[in-house]
Amino acid sequence: MPKSKAPAQTFEEVRYLRYLAERKPTIRIKLVSGEEVEGYLEYWDAHFLRLTREDRGEPNLFIFKHEIRYLYEVEEKAE
Repeated sequence: MPKSKAPAQTFEEVRYLRYLAERKPTIRIKLVSGEEVEGYLEYWDAHFLRLTREDRGEPNLFIFKHEIRYLYEVEEKAE
């Protein structure tokens, strides 16, 4: 019996981005240029993410997905 193919879409990206937008944890995004930016995800669509950085006094960013190498949640430091 032939093995079934993996699904073309798992929708895990959508699920994770929705989680980030709803809970607003601090995330760090590493760009393909090597630059890293930090903030929280406010909005996303098929082509870009909006990274909000208001508590850092820096401008908010619209980042195209093809410019992102990876992103991850930053652990909050206990004070």
